[in-house]
Amino acid sequence: MHPRLSLRSSLLAAGAMAATIGVAATAFAAPLQITPEQMATMEKCYGVALAGKNDCKAGPGTTCAGTSKIDYQSNSWKLVPKGTCTNITTPVGQGSLSESNAHLPA
Repeated sequence: MHPRLSLRSSLLAAGAMAATIGVAATAFAAPLQITPEQMATMEKCYGVALAGKNDCKAGPGTTCAGTSKIDYQSNSWKLVPKGTCTNITTPVGQGSLSESNAHLPA
């Protein structure tokens, strides 16, 4: 194989991977704008959102979307496709269908 073609192929593969990661990151970073029909296929998953990236509910003293104070705060949630929440693994544990006091800001 010609060295230039190999480099081009590698760059294309790297670009495709970066685009895929960017789309996935955007899905977890931006507040969701979804229809009622789409909402029917989603569930609230507690403890999976990064700090300030939750969809809503971030415990006492907070208002709603984007108000979680720490990564994977166990009383804030993110919408995820139904049936996937408890399969999500974070550095502090699994996603949960109910809020808890397991991982809260100090």
